[in-house]
Amino acid sequence: MHRRSFLSIGAAAAARPGWAQARDYPLRWVYVSRSLAKDSDVQDIRKIALTASQHGLNGILLAAGLDNARRKNLDYEARLVQVKKICQDHNLEIIPLIFSIGYGSAILSYDRNLAEGLPVRDALFVARNGVAQFQPDPAVAIVNGGFEEAGSEYKGHKLKGFDLQDQPGEVSFIDREVRREGGASLRLENFRPPHGHGRVMQEVAIRPNRCYRVTCWVKTEGLEPKGAFRIMALTRTGREIAPFEPDVPATADWRKVVLGFNSMNFDKVRLYAGVWGGRGGKCWLDELGIEEVGLANVLRRPGTPLRVRSEAKDMVYEEGRDYAPVADPRLSFEFDHDGPPIRLAFNTRIAEGERLLVDYYHGMSVHHGQVTACMSEPKVYEVMEEQAQRVQELLQPAKFMFSMDEIRAGGSCEACRKRGLSMAQILGDCITRQTGIVRKLNPKAEVFIWSDMLDPNHNAHGNYYLGDGDFTGSWNYIPKDLRIVCWYYEKRRESLQFFSKLGYKTVAGAYYDGDTLDNPKGWLEELDATPGASGIMYTTWRNKYELLGPFGDLVSRGAGHP
Repeated sequence: MHRRSFLSIGAAAAARPGWAQARDYPLRWVYVSRSLAKDSDVQDIRKIALTASQHGLNGILLAAGLDNARRKNLDYEARLVQVKKICQDHNLEIIPLIFSIGYGSAILSYDRNLAEGLPVRDALFVARNGVAQFQPDPAVAIVNGGFEEAGSEYKGHKLKGFDLQDQPGEVSFIDREVRREGGASLRLENFRPPHGHGRVMQEVAIRPNRCYRVTCWVKTEGLEPKGAFRIMALTRTGREIAPFEPDVPATADWRKVVLGFNSMNFDKVRLYAGVWGGRGGKCWLDELGIEEVGLANVLRRPGTPLRVRSEAKDMVYEEGRDYAPVADPRLSFEFDHDGPPIRLAFNTRIAEGERLLVDYYHGMSVHHGQVTACMSEPKVYEVMEEQAQRVQELLQPAKFMFSMDEIRAGGSCEACRKRGLSMAQILGDCITRQTGIVRKLNPKAEVFIWSDMLDPNHNAHGNYYLGDGDFTGSWNYIPKDLRIVCWYYEKRRESLQFFSKLGYKTVAGAYYDGDTLDNPKGWLEELDATPGASGIMYTTWRNKYELLGPFGDLVSRGAGHP
């Protein structure tokens, strides 16, 4: 299930006085996410389907791992057939959710090398004793990363070497009693409104197009709220180049937190560690460090070539002749491991002690493990076509929904760059090819898609996460008969009107796990004022269906439901 927590999409909206739904919306759906890995999933869907049909809904948007439909076992397929029969019995149409690029785990289950790659240029390796080992160039370090050195200011709690320290002596303290190693740690507590921050920051010089690892040891005691501890890597303009949410419990003994990032075209990074929005408890930091790493999460596919050349002479060495094939056996997209060495062949032309410059591409995850698949590698579309064909065989749907939301990387590997297209064009081409795959199977199929990567009011802009380029204008490169499912509540009016003016029919992805129907009422208010609006969906990311019946009553009255 996708995470939408970075937007305040659950905020309530008060309806205008006297508001009442004025239009009949033919598409009245409910979003259902189940893996179908067990029989109880089918029973859950049976209950949801019964409630939906009794309250005037007519469709289920089914998220059930269908991007891997061809690889599912017979038990899964039997359950899917049961779900199809349940929906038929309750006059509910199934709309399969397929084709996720931003959450690329289904595609990567076929080949993890199909992840989008970030470039590393001129990483230094030195050949010795039959192996070329990575060597940082130049070495980087955090000044006073052990929090040992203090000045006399703020009763001796002001750290040397840091460019920012929140309220030394009041929120941040040098603690010489609780520490993991050395003589001190940094303790953070007494978080105060309105921000509740307790952070340190140091700007570090780095090389462009290199890969770095940041580590920090953390201890907590009753820290609130959950997720308050963070490590961040920001550019001087504030761009976050390592979106990461570490899993640090409210109370835990010392644990190591690891963050990796690609420096892109930047030569300086501002490294932050500490607490954001703290409301209580304590947090200790120790041994904050940074180092350059090489070949961790290296990708090996046609669109992510590896190149090894001599630093001193005009020589590019050959994989298989001068050195053994290179691969990261872990390829976890995390940076808690080192990359592989380059193992030299018996008859290599690489000399002992020779310095080698290596160009390669690596993958990386975002937040809690989200990895984007490449939109330019041909094999990605082979995988998609194979899965869509099996979905068609199993369900024969008249409608498909593309899960093309939150695409947080792209445009940076060679497969993307050699096309000479903008990020918007690459995305538009991907969606057009996906539509072609579906229409080949069913020429009359209706295709729906999440709105965010096509909406300038949402995620269709430049500097979106790790994307190398600008998504602005993506709406100009997609089929004109797509149905757009908008889900950014705070921008619902702008989004619906934007797509309506372009001639697209729209659907509202409403609700998002609140305790009232204010959210769908707010959506209906704007749908009523939008030409081409055709539907609304009960959209829960937390499997909360308590309001499904009242939601159905609310949105179905115009369709003759009592």
